[in-house]
Amino acid sequence: MNTKYIRLIVNQLQLPEKSIRNTLELLEGGATIPFISRYRKEVTGSLDEVQVADIQKEWKKLQDLDKRKESILQSIEEQGKLTDELRARIEQTFNMTELEDIYLPYKRKRATRASKAREKGLEPLAERLFKQNDNDRVDQLAEAYLTDEVPTIEEALQGARDIIAEQINEDEKARNLVRQAFKRGATVRSKVARGKEEEGAKYRDYFDFEESLKKCPSHRLLAIRRGEDEGFLRVLISPDDEDTIYRLEQKFVRGFGESGEQVKMAIEDGYKRLLAPSIETEFRNISKDKADEEAIEVFTTNLRQLLLSAPLGQKRVIGLDPGYRTGCKVVVLDESGNLLNNTTIFPHPPQSRTAEAQKTIEHIAATMDIDAIAVGNGTASRETMAFCRTLKFNRPVEIFLVNESGASIYSASDIAREEFPDHDVTVRGAVSIARRLMDPLAELVKIDPKSIGVGQYQHDVNQTKLKESLDQVVESCVNSVGINLNTASKHLLTYVSGLGPSLAQNIVNYRAEQGQFKSRKELIKVPRMGEKAFEQCAGFLRIREAKHPLDNTAVHPESYHIVEKMAKDLGSSIQDLIQDAALRKKINLRSYTSETVGLPTLNDIMKELAKPGLDPRGEAKPVEFDKNITSIEDLKEGMVLTGIVNNITNFGAFVDIGVKESGLVHISQMANRFIKSPSEVVSLNQEVEVRVMSVDLKRKRIQLSMKDV
Repeated sequence: MNTKYIRLIVNQLQLPEKSIRNTLELLEGGATIPFISRYRKEVTGSLDEVQVADIQKEWKKLQDLDKRKESILQSIEEQGKLTDELRARIEQTFNMTELEDIYLPYKRKRATRASKAREKGLEPLAERLFKQNDNDRVDQLAEAYLTDEVPTIEEALQGARDIIAEQINEDEKARNLVRQAFKRGATVRSKVARGKEEEGAKYRDYFDFEESLKKCPSHRLLAIRRGEDEGFLRVLISPDDEDTIYRLEQKFVRGFGESGEQVKMAIEDGYKRLLAPSIETEFRNISKDKADEEAIEVFTTNLRQLLLSAPLGQKRVIGLDPGYRTGCKVVVLDESGNLLNNTTIFPHPPQSRTAEAQKTIEHIAATMDIDAIAVGNGTASRETMAFCRTLKFNRPVEIFLVNESGASIYSASDIAREEFPDHDVTVRGAVSIARRLMDPLAELVKIDPKSIGVGQYQHDVNQTKLKESLDQVVESCVNSVGINLNTASKHLLTYVSGLGPSLAQNIVNYRAEQGQFKSRKELIKVPRMGEKAFEQCAGFLRIREAKHPLDNTAVHPESYHIVEKMAKDLGSSIQDLIQDAALRKKINLRSYTSETVGLPTLNDIMKELAKPGLDPRGEAKPVEFDKNITSIEDLKEGMVLTGIVNNITNFGAFVDIGVKESGLVHISQMANRFIKSPSEVVSLNQEVEVRVMSVDLKRKRIQLSMKDV
């Protein structure tokens, strides 16, 4: 393990060196981030998931840097230009931009104006001009280099200037000077592409736009880039060109004679043709990376909140996928989410078979002991909710409006076909809606997170980084909640620490052949479940009604002996410890510390004994919208309504107020104080009170406020 790199990570993250070193050893040994942060607190100094992930990310960056160094050293060595001094410089460089600057003069290029000039023998002339002797007459100098290929003095001087321009472009100090100019005062400008005014109308705000790059928020930058990618905008990022050229001249122009003027000309040409475009590309990439990071952070925050939405739990549920002409698809699920029955009702126009639909749902509810109804929030959702509230039940039945975003993606997926090969997409979609109410996490892991409909510009950001971040969030959520080993689907098990698709399938197969797991130890019998995989996954899997009471907790099997000793010392059973808080208070935790077990682990054990198997997500509660508001046409300025936050971006939050279109609460309308981020005020699925500020019927836009409501 590279000690120098560990010190760099220490400086970057400001974490203890021992914690970083131990964390890297665990990661290289195959441990997962959830396992390390939950079960190796003594080793890492109680680092959380974010810190462990940051260490992993920084280590990967340094490994990529190492690979790039090897490639560069090999390339320069093959050219016969690698000196001991150059090798040392490259090996001591820990910044990718600086590394590329060092390599630039040695980088193999396609034919350039400078390389063609060198082939014509003009390099000595360029060197003489660059010395800037005030007494030199450039015409006389150039005359000595005239040939059949260079027939005129102007062509000779032009070739020499091309060489000087390239030299300045490859000069590290020149590049850093231009970088500083971009960093200090780069402006992003966009103009409409010629002839695209009507077709690109949605980008009208950016047809003649200018803003400091430093101040341009990520969502605006991503919107501009999307407009450019689609061919509607022309975009330029640049500093004050005149000032930057002047600063370059101050650095490189040393004489006042004719040769100095030639260098000035070369600098201006080199800046506009080579340096500025090169550094603009750098800053485009830097600003894009920053915008991507912010957008990904918004998306991952929203996804985490969505995945950790409160579940209804193991109840019998009717799922309703609303519709007009084709009717409302009805599915009935048992407590485990298994499909028992399905049908279609037509309570709305054009059929308007309302009485028949009422009779159907009431009969299902009565005969199948239904606990709740889940209504998708798409087309005809408000009318379907109103219809459901007219129904009469012989037992309490709660009615929920469920965000169905992405359900159509699931219903047409291979996963859905595998689960329901004999049913069409409409049935599968209704099942997904009902299951989202019962357990949002278990159902949403089956859908590509990008299709769930939370976040901003998720299709415009770096897709590799987005997938890595989203997978990490899903894995974190799954493992923080804990998974029922006997009911979890293959897709849910895939995200459990240490498993993956192959072992998840083996667990499902074993369960189908051998019946339900009776203990965590039985996992070892699953094909290809080695000791390492068992260590990584066991603590995150739960077995309800298990013989060993700790099998339904987050206490890891490796720590069972500690709890058993606690119970023995108190002359009680483990079950007694779980049920009796007074008994637990008698435990002196310091008596159970050892070289490998410290107070962090012991405190976690005590928390689990106090709430074994408790779902940290809370419990789902229905929200009622204003019954008088069913469409955007019903809205009036000044109305105060109840809504549900269904998406959060950097510029505000979108709120479902019971009409088809969600309204926007701009960040400036979220609180009576300055806030940096909407997440300071709201979270996904939060119930909020909003006031209607304006309604644009033509563009279907609703502006809302949370101020003074």
